[in-house]
Amino acid sequence: MRRPDFARTNLSGLADRDLEFLIENMPQPGGSYQEIAKLINDLPTTLESMLTSEYVFQMIRDQQRQILNISPFLLFSVLLRRSLARPKSSLDRQVINYLANLLTLFIRTDRVYRVELGDSEPREYVVDLLQDVQEADPHRQFITYAHIGNYALWLTGLQLDWLEYRHRYHRRPIDTQYYVASGQSNFGQAARHRLAREFSLEDVFLRLAMRFEYYKQGLNYMTRHFVPMG
Repeated sequence: MRRPDFARTNLSGLADRDLEFLIENMPQPGGSYQEIAKLINDLPTTLESMLTSEYVFQMIRDQQRQILNISPFLLFSVLLRRSLARPKSSLDRQVINYLANLLTLFIRTDRVYRVELGDSEPREYVVDLLQDVQEADPHRQFITYAHIGNYALWLTGLQLDWLEYRHRYHRRPIDTQYYVASGQSNFGQAARHRLAREFSLEDVFLRLAMRFEYYKQGLNYMTRHFVPMG
């Protein structure tokens, strides 16, 4: 069974240039013995602590008007950890890694509107996707449930202003809450599917279903404060 491109919950999306960026920009010791001892004590000792460290975040912020030689995955990994509560558990980290990978995929517009990248026909409306589920085989059914959840979270998290503008001024009947409910429901369906266990996504999807609003708000914060970056 082929693994879907969205089914990544670790840091394997980091490129070699990302690791170089993290290491090369680590604070360098210097000064008195006390200063060096304090710096060594405070230095990140794991990759996860690097991603949540102040120095990495500030490096990205200080160079926001330049083209950073890092991957979108590293950028989103850092910004998500700044926009959401600091991850305290393995599941917290898995969900953030999942979202960083998802946002990296959805940079490509053709991926946003396709259940799989190779699909010939885009699907922009949730109602069409739900109709497709009824006739799908188990694999397609699973990735469609997941895609609806992903799509709903992307829309309400990164495109909230556009959704609200369209509903208010273009008289579109579907509001933000519709997508929130769709996201919660379909992440729940994906979590209960047997393939969620096969791809080790059961807990991730369950968390996204139960705390959809929390992650939506984190993405809203990231979009308003960090993503535009000048």
